[in-house]
Amino acid sequence: MRNLFCLHSKWKENLKETKLGKGFISFNMVLLAALFLFGFSGYAQVSSKIDTTSIRIGEQFNYEISVDQTKDVRFPKFEADSLNRIGVVTSHKIDSLKNQLIKKYTLTSFDSGRYVIPGQEIYIRDKRFLTDQVIIDVATVPVDTIKQPMYHIKEIQNEPYLFSDYLNYFWGLIVLLIVIGVILYFVLRDKPSEEEIFSRIPPFDAAKKRLLELDKKELITQNKIKTYYVELTDIVRTFIEREMNIPALESTTDELLETITDFNSSSKLNIPSETMLKLKQLLKEADLVKFAKSKPLQNEIALHRVDAEGIIDTLHPKKVEPKAEEDDRE
Repeated sequence: MRNLFCLHSKWKENLKETKLGKGFISFNMVLLAALFLFGFSGYAQVSSKIDTTSIRIGEQFNYEISVDQTKDVRFPKFEADSLNRIGVVTSHKIDSLKNQLIKKYTLTSFDSGRYVIPGQEIYIRDKRFLTDQVIIDVATVPVDTIKQPMYHIKEIQNEPYLFSDYLNYFWGLIVLLIVIGVILYFVLRDKPSEEEIFSRIPPFDAAKKRLLELDKKELITQNKIKTYYVELTDIVRTFIEREMNIPALESTTDELLETITDFNSSSKLNIPSETMLKLKQLLKEADLVKFAKSKPLQNEIALHRVDAEGIIDTLHPKKVEPKAEEDDRE
């Protein structure tokens, strides 16, 4: 560049010495302008601008950097103002135009005031360039309290409950009920009722067990004679019904005695007449105690207890043991 100026100066002096110097003065000025343009054409140009100089708090504006080069250009990280009150919302991708690169930023601020966005560093072929500073004014939003009256802060209101709010509890309750049902099923499924337990005990064993339980109650010493005879005859009747398949519990004394007599003669059970007499006396005496408020003596009560057990023993079929087969060789 310096050599061009020297060459131009010498050429200008030579023209002054000649008669043609004055005629070419205008050509000299044109040539000088061309030299300046040629000299600066080798340098890149960088610039920056914003689409507005003032915003309100929270509004956004665009900041743009232009570079008249497309090769070996590097844009460092955006540098905010000194107070760091300007924030970057979006850093856009670099746009490539004809012999030009454009980098855009969307910025905003939430603090009122005037802020200076400093010049941004741009590196072109590892040479540092700096853009111009720009100024942005951030204003508050005015509130017209005359047209817009002020109200008290409302209290927090609870939203109404919907069925969906209880849906988790509903399904939890269903699962809990299912679990409880499964547990009860496995716990109680094999647990028979008292009637089932009693029905599984053979009639003779059940009657003997109930007679022992009746003795342990000591109803005679408590002067509960009626209760004693009710339970004693119930034991005998239940045994007869289960052992002989006769409806003894629902029959009267006369009906039961008649049924047993007929059953004995038809089935050839060979029940001794003495046993039938004891059964008749026991049932008749029990009827007198229950319905006529009769009160037998202590020895009579004891005798009826022995007769009840003897009747059960007699009506219970005896197991017949098979005789051992004689050896054919004997």
